[in-house]
Amino acid sequence: MDKINQYFLDELVKKAVKKENIWGFVIRVENTDLSLSLMSSGGNIQSEDYYFIASVTKLYVTTIILQLRAAGRLQLDDPIKQYLSSDIMSGLHIRKGIDYSSDITIRHLMSNTTGIRSYFTSDIIDQLASGHDQIWPLEKTLDAIKQTKPRFKPGQKGRALYSDTNYQLLGKIIENITDKPIGEMFKHNIFDPLQLEKTYVYENMQDTRPVPLYFQNLKVHIPKYMTSVTSEGGIVSTARDTMIFLKAFFNGQLFSKNDLSELTARWNLLFGPGLFFYGTGISKQPITAFDLKDGLLGHWGQSGAFAFYHPKSDLYFTGTVNQFSGHSTAARMMIKLIKQQLT
Repeated sequence: MDKINQYFLDELVKKAVKKENIWGFVIRVENTDLSLSLMSSGGNIQSEDYYFIASVTKLYVTTIILQLRAAGRLQLDDPIKQYLSSDIMSGLHIRKGIDYSSDITIRHLMSNTTGIRSYFTSDIIDQLASGHDQIWPLEKTLDAIKQTKPRFKPGQKGRALYSDTNYQLLGKIIENITDKPIGEMFKHNIFDPLQLEKTYVYENMQDTRPVPLYFQNLKVHIPKYMTSVTSEGGIVSTARDTMIFLKAFFNGQLFSKNDLSELTARWNLLFGPGLFFYGTGISKQPITAFDLKDGLLGHWGQSGAFAFYHPKSDLYFTGTVNQFSGHSTAARMMIKLIKQQLT
C-alpha cells in the first residue's frame, strides 16, 4: 500500500511556501501503475497553472535526438561539423592553441563533455533579474563563448561542465537536419502524440499565461529572453502535462526503452549549479552523499522546475518552486516523499 497520501503531501507544500523566497509551489507525484497519483500546490501557484520548465526542456531535446537516430538521420558519435555551418564551427573550441572543434560529437554535446563554457553565467542571471531583458540567439552565444577558453578537451575522461551552449548547438543541429524549427519538432514529435494540450513553446512576448518567475524576492519578467532559448529552456507546461511526458520518456512511448541504458551508462559529477551527475541527455540527483548509485533521474530547470523519476520507490515527480534559487527546497521535498514511501 502506498504510504503517501494527500494530507501528507499538502502539509509538505504548506511548510515549503513558508520558507524565505518560496512564493509558490506545485508538485505532482505518481507511480507507474497510477495506484498513486497526487497533486498539491500552495502560495501563488495553482495546480493547473502554466510555468516555464526551463532546462527540463533538455529531456525533450534528448527525445528528438534519439528519434532522429532511430530514423537513421544521425548517430550520437557523429562529429557535429557534419551538421553545422563553417561559421559556427570556426574557433568553437580552441584550447592551448589547438583547435579541437572538429572533435566534438553529438554525444559530447548531450553529455556536457565538450569543455565549452556556458554563456549562462551568474552575470547573465543578475542582468535578467535586474530587469535587463534581452534576446539571446545562438549567434550571441557563440560570440560570447568563442572569446573564452574551454575548460578541457572534448570527451576528456572524467571531465564534464554543465553548459547551456551545448544545447543551443543541439537545437541548431536538429533544425539543420529536419529543416524545421525545433519548436515545430517538439510539437509534431512530442506534444501532439502525447496530447499535451497545455504544453507549448514560448514564442509570443505578450503571452502572460506562465506564472511570473522569481529570483529571491524579485519578480523577473524576461519574455524576450524566453522566446530566444527554445532548445535549452523555452517550453511552457503544467505539472500534469510534464508528468505525462516524464512517464513516456521512461516507459518507451517516445523512443526505445533500451536507449535508457545508454543514456545512463556513464555519469560525470558536476558541481554547478549544485552537485549532481550528468549522463547523456539526462541528469541524476543523488538522494544522499553516502549512496551515489541511488538517485533521481531526470532534469532540473533553472526556474526551479523539476521532472524526476526515482526507480527504487517507483515515484515520478513534476512541478516547480518557480524560484531561481529554490532547488534545494524541491529536492528536500522529493527526498521526504521517497523516504515516506519506502519506510
